[in-house]
Amino acid sequence: MRYDLDDLRLFLDILAEGSITGGARRVHLSLPSASARVRALEHNAGVALLIRGRRGVRPTPAGTTLARHARDVLAQTARLESAVASYTRSPAAPLTLLGGGSAIQGFVQQALVSFLRAHPDVDVRVSESRTPQTVRTLTDGEADLGIVIDDEEARDCGLDMEPLGDDSLVVIGQAGGILAGRTGLSYSEVAEHPLVGLDADSSLRRWIEKNLGPHAPVVRYRTTVAGLNVLVALAAAGVGLAVVPRRTVDPHLPLDVCELEDPWARRLHLLAWGAKAARTSSTATAKATATAALAEHLRRAASSEPASDRARPDGPA
Repeated sequence: MRYDLDDLRLFLDILAEGSITGGARRVHLSLPSASARVRALEHNAGVALLIRGRRGVRPTPAGTTLARHARDVLAQTARLESAVASYTRSPAAPLTLLGGGSAIQGFVQQALVSFLRAHPDVDVRVSESRTPQTVRTLTDGEADLGIVIDDEEARDCGLDMEPLGDDSLVVIGQAGGILAGRTGLSYSEVAEHPLVGLDADSSLRRWIEKNLGPHAPVVRYRTTVAGLNVLVALAAAGVGLAVVPRRTVDPHLPLDVCELEDPWARRLHLLAWGAKAARTSSTATAKATATAALAEHLRRAASSEPASDRARPDGPA
């Protein structure tokens, strides 16, 4: 015997609502049409699937079995459709998302997974980019969304922006080491100790040095590396102190964490919309709708990012 997928969906909706009326409402059917489809489903099965009462319906043992297998069938069908859809050519130009390394290698990954699975017909092109470059590209209308650091240049660019999440800097070191008992210290104090840092061309290193200015203290780097995950591991091993975004610190690692007291250490990620991204347009195109959906996935990922997943390579900020 064969079952229509729409009938199976209707049956599950009826069980979820506890009534044929409620299930019909979910799938935008009239009550007579929904009742007729349920009767056809029972006829096809050759057995009663629902027990009808004054207060609604409940499944028979056969109905319970059908519901369990129906969920499996619909889930497998969704996976099949998604797998096949991934091979089709997207009908629209891909969305372009720019951002710094701590975002791209962190919560953006989570957002991409959920967004791309939910929107198999939309492609996304992701590039790492420092805030000044991201702002210019968005202003020129050559990108749809960007994640930037909240600074004077970003605030004065005239783009539509919203707060996305904290990206403040902290000092980390081996548990029970130099930082034991400390709750905060300035960068000048940090520079008195051997450090481990990111490569000279990394966004975070350049951002720190820009804010320190020409009178920055002389720092002894025991080594420099390309990724924040390696940097955090070196600090945990006691090789030296490190300055990293708070979101990169895994709470399960043996680390002491101190606030970096310099004002420039307080950083905020902003979600910036490209000049051509019609977020508030009443005649939103398909691309503008997809952009808004991607923005929502980024918001959710930024607010729910587990700390244990935050140690990621750094890139341009």
